[in-house]
Amino acid sequence: MKYKRTFTLLLAVALMLCACKEQKQIANGSKGGKKMEIKITSPAFKENDLIPPKYTCDGQDISPPLQWESVPEETKTIALISDDPDAPMGTWVHWVIFNLPADTKELAENIPPDKILPDGARQGTSDFGKIGYGGPCPPGGTHRYFFKIYALDKEIELDAGAAKPDLLNAIQGHIIAQGQLIGKYKRQ
Repeated sequence: MKYKRTFTLLLAVALMLCACKEQKQIANGSKGGKKMEIKITSPAFKENDLIPPKYTCDGQDISPPLQWESVPEETKTIALISDDPDAPMGTWVHWVIFNLPADTKELAENIPPDKILPDGARQGTSDFGKIGYGGPCPPGGTHRYFFKIYALDKEIELDAGAAKPDLLNAIQGHIIAQGQLIGKYKRQ
């Protein structure tokens, strides 16, 4: 009888550990040991290619079109951060947008600099001190611009205008899948 209770207790503990491990994998963007990745692209530029001047401070300074696929079914909202890790003073944030509806598959070019978009998505403040997108404008050399997308298991409870650190703190433990697209830019 004593061995039966010990076996039952050990079995229960093992099942709980397995369940906790699976929840941790999902929270870290993986499931079944395989990382879940969103494929993000742009019809305006390819991975590691130059971003057209139209989307920079040398052009119209409008947001580029972005498209993505492979968003997990359990996604509740999507967030996107664009930044430049090559900036002289440290990583420079160009765009923060969150609470995009889970069924969103793209962002058209020229998203207006509104705090709240018609679909309920909210835009944060860039390091330019503005709401919405601010295009590449490197002071010198070729810089890389990361467009990072996150599938989240909840709606983010932040006000529009939130900064990148606030968003990163809010999504901690809620990322189901993620992906990134890198574009480059050098001023003439």
